[in-house]
Amino acid sequence: MAGAQEKLSLDDYLVWENAQPERHEFYRGETFGMVGVRRVHGMVSGNLFAALKSALRDGPCEVFTESLKVQVADEAVFYPDVFVTCHADDLRTEMVFRHPVLIVEVLSDSTQGYDRSLKFAMYRRIAELREYVLIDPDSRSVEVFRRNERGLFELHDFTGLAEMELASVQLRIALTEVFSGLEPTPAG
Repeated sequence: MAGAQEKLSLDDYLVWENAQPERHEFYRGETFGMVGVRRVHGMVSGNLFAALKSALRDGPCEVFTESLKVQVADEAVFYPDVFVTCHADDLRTEMVFRHPVLIVEVLSDSTQGYDRSLKFAMYRRIAELREYVLIDPDSRSVEVFRRNERGLFELHDFTGLAEMELASVQLRIALTEVFSGLEPTPAG
């Protein structure tokens, strides 16, 4: 029987993670290996990144992809599929971002529960976060959780609509653009 894994401090995790060939997320001293993604996941992430990159060009915000870390307090470090930050500290950092206004996770069967529960609970602790987007490439669902004036996140479901609105970056994106390159959904 294997012994219990020693818990890492955040600083120890960052040093260890930067030496690893694969990516690992961090939660309260434990590390979790990232699984490979399917083609549809990569296509949706890429499509959204390209749309955001084009729309945000020459503005005060930047968009990044899953190869960069978002830290939540001293408790967690995640690799969101796509995120946008406008914070000066984030725009100067090389690896660890702390102030995103928009985070997007592309769902899969194996990550859906994690993205909807623990990750969302942690992300809500980021004061600057205005929107958390969950996209399911299989069902073509698009859920945008937007922070309201009371600081609570409200669901805006864009599933089946022509476009989604990302108020945090003042952008509307056609869902045909988000799902470009994917097989058509089966007729129901």
